[in-house]
Amino acid sequence: MDLYGPLLAKTLFPAFEAARGRPTVPLLRYLQTTERWSIEALRDLQSGLLRRLLRHAYQHTAYYREAMDERGIRPEDIQSAADLHSLPLLDRDTVRATMNSRMSAGGPPPAITKSTSGTTGEPVVVKYNHESRHWRDATRWRGYGWGGYRIGMRAMHYWGFAPAAESWLKRQKTALDRKVKRDLYIDCTPRGEEALTDAVRKLRAFDPHVMVAYAAGAAALAKFVNEQNLRQWDDFPVLVGAERLWPKDREQIERAFGPAFETYGCREVMLMASECEMHDGMHTSMETMVVEIIVRNPDGTTRAAKPGETGEVVITDLHNLSCPMIRYVNGDLAVAHAEGPCSCGRSLTKIGPVEGRTTETLRDGRGNAVGGMVFNILFGVMDQVVKKFQVVQKKDGAVVMRVVPQVGQVLPEANSRAIHQFADKYLPGAPFAIEYVDDIPLTAAGKRKVVVVER
Repeated sequence: MDLYGPLLAKTLFPAFEAARGRPTVPLLRYLQTTERWSIEALRDLQSGLLRRLLRHAYQHTAYYREAMDERGIRPEDIQSAADLHSLPLLDRDTVRATMNSRMSAGGPPPAITKSTSGTTGEPVVVKYNHESRHWRDATRWRGYGWGGYRIGMRAMHYWGFAPAAESWLKRQKTALDRKVKRDLYIDCTPRGEEALTDAVRKLRAFDPHVMVAYAAGAAALAKFVNEQNLRQWDDFPVLVGAERLWPKDREQIERAFGPAFETYGCREVMLMASECEMHDGMHTSMETMVVEIIVRNPDGTTRAAKPGETGEVVITDLHNLSCPMIRYVNGDLAVAHAEGPCSCGRSLTKIGPVEGRTTETLRDGRGNAVGGMVFNILFGVMDQVVKKFQVVQKKDGAVVMRVVPQVGQVLPEANSRAIHQFADKYLPGAPFAIEYVDDIPLTAAGKRKVVVVER
C-alpha cells in the first residue's frame, strides 16, 4: 500500500476507535490468536461464554426464564453448545412477538437497534449492547482479513444502497468517514450496460486494493468486464456475501478481478462465517456465537446435521446480553462440515455453502438487469410499517409488490410514495403497482420467495 495505508491502519484507525470507546483493535488481535487454538480450547471458551449468557438470560429476561422453567431446565444444565437442543428454537415470528420479554431487566441497555434487510420477506428488529457491537466489528475485520482485506486498504464496496439519511449533517459525516477510511461505495443494483460501464470507470479511477460486493453484483460486473475485455488492473481480492457464490460466478470474478472469498452474515449477528485461503468451506466465529446446522425430524424433534448434509442455520449470539437471541432460526439453509483442523492451520468449525439466499433478477422497462435484492434494501428501513412483502415481475414486464401492512389495510401515504419513487429509480419504464394482501404463503420448502419472476 501507499504511505497513507499503514498510517491509517497503525495510527489513525486505532486512535479513532479508542476515542469512541471501541476496543476493536485489541479484540481483533485477540481473535487472530484464538483462531489458532485447538478445537478443545475453542470449545471451552465458547462453552464458558454460553453458560454466562444462559445465566444472564434466566435471571434477567422473562422469556427465557419461562422457557427454561416450562422444560424443567436450569441454566447450569446446559454446559456446552451440544446441550442447546434442550432449549426451544427462536423463529422469526417469535423474535418479533417476544422483543419486550427478551429484553434484559438487569442491563446492559441496548446500544444499537437494527432491522434486517428482509431476505425472507419479513424484516426483524434486533437490539444489542455495546459488547456485542464491539465483538461484531472485530469479527468482521478478522474474517475479511482471511480474504486479504486489511485495515488501511482502498476498498470498493459494490453493494446495495439504503435511502440516504434525511439529515444533511449525517450525510456529511458518512461521506467524511468513508473518505478517511478509503471506502468507495457504488450501487450494484442497476446492471444495465450504462451502469456497468460507469462502475468500471469508477473502479479504474479509484484503483482499489480490495472489493466487497454482493455475490450476484460482482458476478454481473465481472461478466461485463470479461465480455468487453476491459480489465486493466492487477489482481485484487473480492469478498462477496448476501447471496451464494456459485462456481461459474467465482470463475468470472477471478478472471476479471482476482481471488474470490465467500462470506456469510446477517444483520442479526453480522459476520458469521468466512472463507480462508484454502477455499474449503467457511470458518465460523466460535468466539462470538454458536452456529448450529440442524435437521428437523418427522416427529418435530431436531438433530444436528451430519457432515455434507444440508440443514437450517441456527444462531446464538454469545455477547448480546441486552436482548438475547438464543437458537435463532434465521431462515437460511447451509451444509454442515466435519470437525477438524483446516489446512490453513485454523481450528474454527466450518459450514457451507449457504443455500438459502438466492434472489432472481428483475428487468427494467428497457430490459436491463436489476438485482433482486434492491427492495430488501428499502424494506430494511420500513419494518415499522411493513410486515411482509414480495415482488413479482409478470411475463409482460409489469412489477407488482405484494405488501402485508403492519397496521391497517394500506401503507401510510409517505411510505407508499417512497416505494414508488424507489421503483421509478431502479426499474425505470417498468409498470409498477402495490397490491395489499392479507398474507404471503410459503413455498413447499418452507421459504418465502421475496422475488418471483414469471417466465
